[in-house]
Amino acid sequence: MSVQGLISKKKKTFIGLPAPLGYVPGLGRGATGFTTRSDIGPARDADDIPEDRHAPPNKKMKPKDEDDEEDLNEANFDEFSGYGGSLCSKDPYDKDDEEADAIYEAVDKRMDEKRKERREEKLKIDIEKFRQERPKIQQQFSDLKRDLAGVSVDEWNNLPEVGDARNRKQRVGRTEKYTPVPDSVLARAAAAGSVNSSVSEQEQKFGGLNTPFGSITPIGSATDIDMKKIGQARNTLMDIKLTQVSDSVSGQTVVDPKGYLTDLQSMLPSHGGDINDVKKARLLLKSVRETNPKHPPAWIASARLEEVTGKVQAARNLIMKGCEECPKSEDVWLEAARLMPGDQAKAVVAQAVRQLPQSVRIWIKAAMLETELKAQKRVFRKALEHIPNSVRLWKAAVELEDEEDARIMLSRAVECCPTSVELWLALARLENYENARKVLNKARENIPTDRQIWVTAAKLEEAHGNITMVEKIIDRALSSLRANMVEINREHWIKDAEDCERSASLLTCQAIVRAVISVGVEEEDKKHTWMEDAEACAVHGAYECARAVYAYALSVFPSKKSIWLRAAHFEKNHGTRESLEALLQRAVAHCPKAEVLWLMGAKSKWLAGDVPAARSILALAFQANPNSEEIWLAAVKLESENNEFERARRLLSKARSSAPTARVFMKSVKLEWCLGEVDNALRLLDEAVKHYPDFPKLWMMCGQIHEQHGDNEEARNAYNKGLKKCPTSWPLWLLLSQLEERTGQLTRARSILEKARLKNPKTPQLWLEAVRVEIRAGLKNIALTLMAKALQECPNSGILWAEAIFMEARPQRKTKSVDALRKCEHDPHVLLAASRLFWSERKISKARDWFNRTVKIDPDLGDAWAAFHKFETLHSDQKAAEDIASRCVSAEPHHGEWWCKVSKAIPNWRLKTVDILRLVSASTPIPI
Repeated sequence: MSVQGLISKKKKTFIGLPAPLGYVPGLGRGATGFTTRSDIGPARDADDIPEDRHAPPNKKMKPKDEDDEEDLNEANFDEFSGYGGSLCSKDPYDKDDEEADAIYEAVDKRMDEKRKERREEKLKIDIEKFRQERPKIQQQFSDLKRDLAGVSVDEWNNLPEVGDARNRKQRVGRTEKYTPVPDSVLARAAAAGSVNSSVSEQEQKFGGLNTPFGSITPIGSATDIDMKKIGQARNTLMDIKLTQVSDSVSGQTVVDPKGYLTDLQSMLPSHGGDINDVKKARLLLKSVRETNPKHPPAWIASARLEEVTGKVQAARNLIMKGCEECPKSEDVWLEAARLMPGDQAKAVVAQAVRQLPQSVRIWIKAAMLETELKAQKRVFRKALEHIPNSVRLWKAAVELEDEEDARIMLSRAVECCPTSVELWLALARLENYENARKVLNKARENIPTDRQIWVTAAKLEEAHGNITMVEKIIDRALSSLRANMVEINREHWIKDAEDCERSASLLTCQAIVRAVISVGVEEEDKKHTWMEDAEACAVHGAYECARAVYAYALSVFPSKKSIWLRAAHFEKNHGTRESLEALLQRAVAHCPKAEVLWLMGAKSKWLAGDVPAARSILALAFQANPNSEEIWLAAVKLESENNEFERARRLLSKARSSAPTARVFMKSVKLEWCLGEVDNALRLLDEAVKHYPDFPKLWMMCGQIHEQHGDNEEARNAYNKGLKKCPTSWPLWLLLSQLEERTGQLTRARSILEKARLKNPKTPQLWLEAVRVEIRAGLKNIALTLMAKALQECPNSGILWAEAIFMEARPQRKTKSVDALRKCEHDPHVLLAASRLFWSERKISKARDWFNRTVKIDPDLGDAWAAFHKFETLHSDQKAAEDIASRCVSAEPHHGEWWCKVSKAIPNWRLKTVDILRLVSASTPIPI
């Protein structure tokens, strides 16, 4: 048959053959000389603005080894720049070229930026105009889309479906058919790829069987796999799994996802390390076990490694083998009991008890494994038969018994363990008074070196009212312990005294303190050491111990005013009014020249409302200190606070004649000024400045009185006279500067402050006022410059740093506060500024913590209390604000810029601390 006969008649002969030379497609039927849409692109004008929705197609990258051919097409030619291609594209590109390109690029960028905004605005206008002229199809149909909102659901469902215009062959298409490969084919492929390890007799004889195709078929393949059975098994297994996880009715899953994940988590090993590290550790531990099988830690470590990696059964097998190798190791048996489940753990512990009947830990483990109380008691009693001298076993056994059985067991326990203090004391607590005394006596005989037995005996006597024996027992304890060569440790005994106070044995506590307070203390160190002991006891909350220390110290040093003062402050803070007054009566009897003790006693009576008693105390104080300024002024304050102004005037008159001092004159002037007697006040001031011209407060009061009545010239003269006598008094300089500023003389105020800084260098108050003058004048730049100079001259001034923090803009305040805290870590003004900074940032909890720090560091700063009170009023409940007010009353603050403005104002001279706090709090600005 020829080749042409084999070719199908339907197939064209030229298919797959190259075209002849000179062939032009379509030339024969005249299909040349026209242009299609694909040649000219989309139907848009040349000046149309292209849409940015479609990115330009990626250019096909040429291979690197292909030489770039120069494009000499006319469309790539420009009259000015020539052809678009680079003339030097084939030349090497060096650093000079790179630098030149960078320069040209910078020039182009600069030229492009010249009218960029104008060009972009023009482009935007053109785009909007173009969109209006030729809107998108989406915009053209927008009105029709809006009409679709009125189409009902029924109308929408009745719309006809869009028909498919394709024919059936195109519409249906040819479906792909998949035929599974038979298992015989797979078996044959597996047999063909296998290698036989033996040759059968038939193959040896005939060399295989000749098939019709001439090949040799091997017989007796070593890999005899029935693929059909494997497929059936696979289907069966899949069917079982599907049955487990699906419902037979609806096919919905019935797997509990939470429980399923929990099971998966339990199956995974809990060890988070690298698996290679586990393998190395396992190999190393295996080597240790094989090298030294009698080494218990190796078996324990191996079991714990397997447990950590999730192989609990392997861990149990290993530890049981370890028990066989190391039957006398207590740790191995305990580890085995821990790893084994319930009943098996009991069996393991039973074996351990047979191997180690003297192990206390194993017996305790055996008791812990029992769930019933009766069984636990039985285990402990069995253990005590083997180990009767184990204190731990006795204690564990006694804890399970009731009171009567426990007493019986403890009686036996102290016989078996006579050196255990805990057992003796436990038995004494369970016995009655007489038997407890006998028990403690026996305990002292058996253990003569322990102090707890003596302390317990003293507490026992105190509890039964035998007070006289307490002191004797403690003294005997020290003598007995010294006789038995026991060192008396003060710290341990004082700690025992604190424990006695917590258990309400106050007499024992005081007896211990009196007995041991002088032990090991040198004569010259007694006062200092005892004060430290008292303060330590007060910190620990042992107030009776501290009171006993103060009492003993005062008995040794009755004339020491500092000890009496510390004891009085202790009673004021932690005691009652009666105890404080009793202590002060004893104090003034021993130290009659101590004015402060007299004043504390009088104040205590006055605060309690007993004014006659306070007067009598002050009268006694006058007898002991006839010319004491403090007592005179205290008497005046007592009378003025109780509206006895005439008596106060007479007292001040007597004081001016008998004990004339600058403060007495100042208080006299202040009283007249507050009562409205301005003429008397000025007369007293004229007399006072003659006697005490160098006391600046007199000049200040004179100027303020004139200023209050509008006589600025007299006030200026008073301030100037005072500055001549007291040039170092910065408050006088401030008052004069503020007077000039109020009268509009800003330049004069500046010059006064500058002169004050020259005469009083490194005075932060003067710098602060200069800064504030500029701020009030609206010259913040000058104020910032002055503040920088002030911080250079006074780098550790808290008031300057506090002002500087809030002069900064909000973003820089935090940095400034960090610098301030670094310079003035414990300054209350800086801490207050930091608190207000947190307040302004609404960090409430932080602000509260910093306010607490501020009032703790300086409780005398009234500004901190006022700001704290306002903060709690705004950001907490009324209870918190009242708590702050009570703490402020206890602290009795007297200083602070805002506080002094209110407290020293003449209309507020009779206000209490809580009233002043509320006024200052109301006027305190909220930080912004």
